[in-house]
Amino acid sequence: MAQTKATQAFVPVKEVRNGVIILKEGGYRGVLMCSSINFALKSEDEQRAVVGGFQNFLNTLDFTVEIVVHSRKMDIRPYLALLNERMEAQSNELMRIQLREYIQFIRGFMDSTSIMTKLFYIIVPYTPSLGKDVANAVPFLNRKQGSEGAHPGGDTFEDDRVQLEQRMALAAGGLASSGLRAVPLGTEEIIELLYRSFNLSELESPIRL
Repeated sequence: MAQTKATQAFVPVKEVRNGVIILKEGGYRGVLMCSSINFALKSEDEQRAVVGGFQNFLNTLDFTVEIVVHSRKMDIRPYLALLNERMEAQSNELMRIQLREYIQFIRGFMDSTSIMTKLFYIIVPYTPSLGKDVANAVPFLNRKQGSEGAHPGGDTFEDDRVQLEQRMALAAGGLASSGLRAVPLGTEEIIELLYRSFNLSELESPIRL
């Protein structure tokens, strides 16, 4: 009888530590969340500047990056809760009626239309295998177990994390030339992103208002 594998066996992520995704095959991934711009509203000169800045960004990279666009249904429940609080605190009866009608309009509109928000991410990779192969080939470059900065078992996570963060800083600086702001995600934010990525069915379910 064939044994079924657990779902986790198909997930390439070993763990998330200090804002770094550690893959089972030994590589690392950092995640930058990027702002967006309305390209259509830019003038021709501004559009050329944005395109030129993005081209320069790509040309300065000596490593590959992955651009991920994550769509999700907009959750306006906090906004509706705020409107309800304002309505309850309103002493003017006419304003209360207008707020109530506005809330009903928003509820009806959201029930009939799926409004999606888009989040943009840059995935920055780092694989230390090449450097380790060189170190193993040259004895005096090989870090001994228990040396400063090494973890039990010869783990050099902190050194690798510094290399990854340098790549992320380079990518963020390049995006800034196009008017885009990029910030690294922390551990909790990465875990939430991974959860949403591996549970796409939840994105399809309606948000109950």
